[in-house]
Order: sequence, then C-alpha cells, then structure tokens
Amino acid sequence: MPFSRKLLNETEDIVLDLHPHWVYFIKSGLVFVAAVALGILILTWDDSPDALGIGSAGLILIALVWVGVTYTKWVTTNFVITTDRLIYRHGVVSKHGIEIPLDRVNTVFFSQSILERMVGSGDLVIESAGELGRQDFSNVRKPSAVQNEIYKQMEANENRKFDRVNASRNLPTIPEQIAQLDDLRQRGALTQAEFDQKKQELLGKM
Repeated sequence: MPFSRKLLNETEDIVLDLHPHWVYFIKSGLVFVAAVALGILILTWDDSPDALGIGSAGLILIALVWVGVTYTKWVTTNFVITTDRLIYRHGVVSKHGIEIPLDRVNTVFFSQSILERMVGSGDLVIESAGELGRQDFSNVRKPSAVQNEIYKQMEANENRKFDRVNASRNLPTIPEQIAQLDDLRQRGALTQAEFDQKKQELLGKM
C-alpha cells in the first residue's frame, strides 16, 4: 500500500516510499514451510492416527494465518522520504507514526551483518534534534542508499530554504550574483583568484 499523497504538504513530493525488506517474512515463512512439510510427511505415513492428521492441518492453518498477519503488517508499514521530512507509519487497526523534519536530522547511521549485506537489508539509525532524539528502523532495504538519499534531500532542502530567504529579501539569484561578480572582475574591481573563490562559494550553495 503506497503512502497517501493526500498526507503531503502543498509543495512536498515523495522521494522514496519503502516497505520493509522481504526478510520481514522469514520467521512466519519458515514456520509455514515446516508445517507443510510435516503435513506431507504425515500424509505419506501409512496408518497415521487421524488425530495426528487433524493436528498437522491445524498447524498449517495457524502458520498460514501468521503469514497473512505478517503480510498485512508489511503492507501497512511505510518508511517514506519526502522533500521535507522523514515519515514512518505502521499499524493495521491502530496506526502509529513518526515524522522527522529534514532540517532537524543530525546524523544517519546504518548497519548490516554479513547475511544482511548479501540480501540487501539492514538497520538505520537517525539522530535528530528535539524530543525524538534517536530512532531505530530495522529491515530497511539498501540502507546505505537510503542514508545517501536522506543526506541528499537534507542538502536540497537547505538550498531551497536559502533561496526562499534570498527571494524574500529581493536578493539576486546565485547566477545573477555570479554575473555581477564577473562584471566586477572585468572592471578590475576583483582579481581572477577572488572571482573564482566567490564563484565556488556561491555554486556550493546551489
């Protein structure tokens, strides 16, 4: 189930919308496979007690229900990166959610065991300013790529804030500022080295 765009702000866009990695199903899946294997073994056992067959059928049904519940939890769990914030929502009947504005994120860590690296899963830890402090997220798909995307959106968000501040002050845009610097260079008010330094500083804010 994708994250509803109705919950976004007016100028906000979804960058990543992730469900947990498929390792989320390992426990319930293994139990279901084991229950089916046991049921097949009992069926092929000559003169097996009826109670044993009924018991194995009940075990398969319970395991199947567990898989269904796990899938329902999986499909209703979203880890979302937008252009403004990080959103984590989960819950089938009762909903729970965490929202962290990008400008409050301090550090993003990821960790992977050898097996998790092989399947592309891992854990993500986000440290932020405010009451939330530290949040841990498990079974994240390609956590290193998610970490990079978070930092990328943090930088883009900061640049947009900078541009909005300039616009509110009626300041020239960065390309306009570079053109003005070039005009000063051509008139001899700036040296080439000074022009190059200021240009790099401005380009770094884009």
